[in-house]
Amino acid sequence: MQTVKPALPRPVVAVICDRISYFQHNVHAVPETYLRALHEAAGVMPVLIPACPELLDLSTLLATVDGVLLPGSPSNVAAERYKAEPLPKETLMDLHRDETVFSLLPSVTAQGIPLMAICRGFQEVNVFYGGTLHRAVHERADAIDHREGDHARAIEEWYEDSHLVSVTPGGLLATLSGTQAVRVNSLHHQGVDRLGKGLRIEAFALDGLIEAFTAPDAPGLVLGLQWHPEMSLGHSPLAQQLFTTFGDSCRRRQQSRLCTKSTGGNDEFISAYAV
Repeated sequence: MQTVKPALPRPVVAVICDRISYFQHNVHAVPETYLRALHEAAGVMPVLIPACPELLDLSTLLATVDGVLLPGSPSNVAAERYKAEPLPKETLMDLHRDETVFSLLPSVTAQGIPLMAICRGFQEVNVFYGGTLHRAVHERADAIDHREGDHARAIEEWYEDSHLVSVTPGGLLATLSGTQAVRVNSLHHQGVDRLGKGLRIEAFALDGLIEAFTAPDAPGLVLGLQWHPEMSLGHSPLAQQLFTTFGDSCRRRQQSRLCTKSTGGNDEFISAYAV
């Protein structure tokens, strides 16, 4: 009788939270749209990671997860992280998230854990690689206004495609999109100024602003996007491809992680899921 192998469990993806105030409590939260995109489009299981480094055991986390997502946020990366003058006092910040992300990224990238970074996450990764940020992209000469616009509009209208990005030939996005340009949404006022060392531009806006990058020499996938593909899955084949690619990378990481656990009671588990 033929033995039927059990279905491989979904890869686990750590999603870094924002720390926000909710009824005078410190709360760690992520918009549900990211979690649904990971579950439905990437085929992984999202797990929320609090923006509180003292609560995290790095070795446990790295041994458990198959991918990391840095989501967008209304808050800004502290300018001190890229050796610039502090942002104005009224600027929304999240120093707890900064501390969490920048404490995780060295090990995540060194170990080749797939990394997908969106909006604020995109900016965090650029800073981690030694890059800098524009404080107010819309104030640059001849710049597109990349902000989301009137907040009185329905939330769905914030995420409507608003401008073209040019796709760099020969890159990952060119392979996934099969085209030279795509329309994307835009909800940010900061952006990449100097690109971090080791990052490759995958797409840029018509005003020259970098909109996507990868890290070709990294041991695992590093994919950064300034726009929000999680909000475009209903109409954008590229958005679906981006999450599928991330999910596939997480599955490869999962298989490698399981196959390296070859001690004690893990042998039987690994054998059952071997490919």
